[in-house]
Amino acid sequence: MTKVNLISPPFLKPGDCIAIVAPARKISTEELAPAIQQLETWGLKVKLGKHIYSTSNQFAGTDEERAADMQHMLNDTEVKAIISARGGYGAVRIIDKLDFTQFCKTPKWIAGYSDITVFHNHIQTHFGIQTLHSTMPISFGKDAASTELLKKALFGEVNEYILNAQPTNKKGKGTGILCGGNLSLLYALAGTPSDIDMKGKILFLEDLDEYFYHIDRMMMQLKRSGKLAHLSGLIIGSFSDMKDNTIPFGKTAEEIILEAVQEYNYPVCFGFPAGHGTRNYPLYMGRNMELDLDTTKSALHFN
Repeated sequence: MTKVNLISPPFLKPGDCIAIVAPARKISTEELAPAIQQLETWGLKVKLGKHIYSTSNQFAGTDEERAADMQHMLNDTEVKAIISARGGYGAVRIIDKLDFTQFCKTPKWIAGYSDITVFHNHIQTHFGIQTLHSTMPISFGKDAASTELLKKALFGEVNEYILNAQPTNKKGKGTGILCGGNLSLLYALAGTPSDIDMKGKILFLEDLDEYFYHIDRMMMQLKRSGKLAHLSGLIIGSFSDMKDNTIPFGKTAEEIILEAVQEYNYPVCFGFPAGHGTRNYPLYMGRNMELDLDTTKSALHFN
């Protein structure tokens, strides 16, 4: 099992600067305005990417514009955290255009989920720096608790989650560095420079709007590539708005996942409130954690 923490960027404090960029789908001023106001109430200075309101079909500007905004914030030493305005699709188109040299000299939190899985995995694999899987500005009005927990996570105040046990859990204890994110993105990153070594780690998975047989296919890819065999634990977030064919696949997403890992001995936590569901609690990707599951509780402790 992997026990050593990756590098933790400094936690935020009032007066710090947080940047908002849009590396994927486009966003409007009306959609972003409430989040800017919310971040300012936390005592943070908000800096926007130059092209954040640009549009190029579904994207927030061209690849070059989105990469330029991200690069500028990676290099800006005043910026202590970068949060993605929203997900969608687009990060994989710009990740290889970015230079992380200054980011490695002055690490800062990269926050978001869904398409931002590209950044979580690429940064963990190449630079050994922690990132934050969390809600994003487009979703700040969706669940007040998730937004408040994002604040606590950015300020270094999230140490553990204690949840009710789920009947589908596989009991046990596991310790390791947390990795993962959106299952479809992990599947898309396989075999690329942003792929991640999961051996000895605790894997987190979530997804949205997929057919059940797609979930099965992606889990089979993880299994056949050896990624599931040597985990220290598995955390399953929300699998929202799943779809089926006219001829049913016959299993839910949770049943598909449980079947894929049933031969392994590590703990499996179902029902963690993160992903595309209403609740999206923050997780420190790259941080060492203990997963402790018994008949009464699901406990996640960050070390």
